[in-house]
Amino acid sequence: MGMHWHGGPGRGRLDADDLSLKNVNFEHLGRTKEFVRPFLGRLLLAMALVIALGILGLQGPVIIGRIVDLVETHTATYETLHKLVLLYMGLQVLIAVLRYTQTYIMSWTGQHMLYSIRKRLFVHLQDLGLDFYDKLQAGRIMSRVISDVEAINNLLSGGSLNLLSDIVNIFGIIYIMLRLNTNLALVTFITFPLLFFTIYFLQGKLTQAYHKTRRRLADIAANLQESISGMKITQAFTREEQNQDRFVDTNRQNFEAQMEAAKLHAAFFPLVDIISTLGVALVYYYGGIRMSLGDTAVTIGTITIFVNYVNRLFWPIRNLVEVWNWVLQAAVSSERVFEVLDTEPNVKDKPDAIELGDIEGHVEFRNVTFGYDPNLPVLHNVNIEARPGETIALVGPTGAGKTSVINLLCRFYDIQGGAVLVDGHDIRDVKLESLRKNLGIVLQDTVLFSGTIRDNIRYGRLDATDEEVEQAARIVGAHDFIMRQPEGYDTEVRERGSRLSVGQRQLLAFARALLADPKILILDEATSSVDAYTELLIQRALEKLLEGRTAIIIAHRLSTIRNADRIYVIDHGQVVEVGNHEELVARGGLYKSLYEKQFTGAPIVEHGSEDARRETPSMGRARLRPATGG
Repeated sequence: MGMHWHGGPGRGRLDADDLSLKNVNFEHLGRTKEFVRPFLGRLLLAMALVIALGILGLQGPVIIGRIVDLVETHTATYETLHKLVLLYMGLQVLIAVLRYTQTYIMSWTGQHMLYSIRKRLFVHLQDLGLDFYDKLQAGRIMSRVISDVEAINNLLSGGSLNLLSDIVNIFGIIYIMLRLNTNLALVTFITFPLLFFTIYFLQGKLTQAYHKTRRRLADIAANLQESISGMKITQAFTREEQNQDRFVDTNRQNFEAQMEAAKLHAAFFPLVDIISTLGVALVYYYGGIRMSLGDTAVTIGTITIFVNYVNRLFWPIRNLVEVWNWVLQAAVSSERVFEVLDTEPNVKDKPDAIELGDIEGHVEFRNVTFGYDPNLPVLHNVNIEARPGETIALVGPTGAGKTSVINLLCRFYDIQGGAVLVDGHDIRDVKLESLRKNLGIVLQDTVLFSGTIRDNIRYGRLDATDEEVEQAARIVGAHDFIMRQPEGYDTEVRERGSRLSVGQRQLLAFARALLADPKILILDEATSSVDAYTELLIQRALEKLLEGRTAIIIAHRLSTIRNADRIYVIDHGQVVEVGNHEELVARGGLYKSLYEKQFTGAPIVEHGSEDARRETPSMGRARLRPATGG
């Protein structure tokens, strides 16, 4: 089942601000039983305890009423009172023990359910292709994993039990009241129509208000995430005041929504309390009249029991409004969660996919046609070949399709026509994991993860020893700057490596790729963000890094391109020229034009050259980041 998106790029239908509660789909609530099934035994035990607690809890007022009657009629004996008081105390202790047991079981079940749903979601998110992440913002994905799962769990583990408890209490109290004194009970029930009218009138407005506050809170979270992650750019362009105005506006909308909900909430509960008080007054009034008329069926004890039950009766009825809000929120959240779980990965293993195993590193693109939108091809009948141990370079204008070639080789997306082959195997016929284990990737925008420098270098090969990690760092020239860090290899890199320079992060990426020891190495603008001296270190490391490997390099610095066995010039999604540097310059085509515009007069960085300390312009310099199609 595919995903359907509405409301503009990056937003799912269920993330729309104007989502109407009238259109809530309750069908997905039924599907949540698959989350409950593994914990059904404990959930049923908790429900049995809730029923037992409800029944036992209703016995207390009867015992109190009995004591009151005995005292009022002066027929009480020490022994009788002693038994009744002990019975009442024992009942309360039993209720306390059962409530503790039920609370613990439900907490255990709820947390395990929460854990299992989030784990299932995260595992599924790991399998989804990049097209999914192209369409839905990270913050909204996080909202589904955190807030929506919480809402489902609240209903399954808490709301369902509260509903059961409320139902047991409502029907239990009504039953006991009718058994004790039918006429007195019917008089009390006169307030029910007024109560239900109040609930009917206000619950819709309350539900809408609660829903609106949740949306506004989500807006604040999204605003904060964007503002904090982009703080450097905000300060660089002095946009603090505009960002503040935007946040103030979002915060004001949340304030207004919260105040609207508070007004309704403030009106609803006092109204219910007034109706409850009216019910108590009717008990006293009618009961008093019956006693004055000599009705022996009505005693002070009976009135005491009824007053107690009337106060108890209105609480569960009032709570039904809260439970209904949980149901609505869980219905919306379950649809959002299942929308993710129902999304099929755009790239997945075939049932008969084979293990790629150890490879020689022969890569071939054979008449490949591809588009992120199948109706808008980015690559047209592309033919590229890299034989084992060869280094090929891809050059061309921004958006020409270079990065798309890399995306296809890594099988982040599947092609619409032709074939991508590794050692003669169509990569669609091999297992994804076995393919990607043979690939090493160094991107322009280096991604580092929270943890130590050592952890990040070891990321592609978890069984590597500390000595192997340090050896890889030495080879790429990263060891010296690592040892200058406060704790050397055990230094925390912080979020996205914020405490390291761009060049230092690139060197760590090279060390990570080297340690993984891939047969096919992919460099995507991998040195475009480093200074000339750091590039010299990397150029020296590349000889070791490329040795015995097939390398596919998206054009970055001229020195690397000059050493490539072949250069493929890509323009508008097609290979327009193929050859080495000298051949392409002599041919006088697009490559020469790019060369003359971006390289003429630039010193070529050679090993040991003093010119290495001067910046060398990059062919891809105009690209701040890879384009989607490029």
